Amino acid sequence: MQPNNNHRKLIEELHRIWNTGDVDSIPNVYSDDFVVHWPKGWGEKAFGQEGIKASIMETRRIFTNWNEEILDMIVGEDKVVTRYRSTGLHSAEYLSFSPTGKKIEFEEISIYRIDKNKVVEQWCLGDDFHLQNQLKED
Repeated sequence: MQPNNNHRKLIEELHRIWNTGDVDSIPNVYSDDFVVHWPKGWGEKAFGQEGIKASIMETRRIFTNWNEEILDMIVGEDKVVTRYRSTGLHSAEYLSFSPTGKKIEFEEISIYRIDKNKVVEQWCLGDDFHLQNQLKED
């Protein structure tokens, strides 16, 4: 089966929402029963559209000017994988690190499961060690 171009556009829209904070567009991308599996150090799973909305808003509060640049995308029949560079300005406490005002940059990989042209599940893994090293005092 050929990769689904609609899946590509859907995931590009997902990253656009994270980049802009346009949480009103969440229902266009995420299913009602969406679940994200965060890395263990980032906290619990987030559930549903309200859960992902809270995650987006909290990330953008902690790291102002949050941006996710897609570096690679693999599109399959019911899954899409992206490798992306996340950047932002560390503006609020994060994992017991006081705001540093530093620009952070680290890479993440996410796997998205898609059903009926909505993201129903996500597994995310980020380079926590690299991120935390950037937040340490010089």
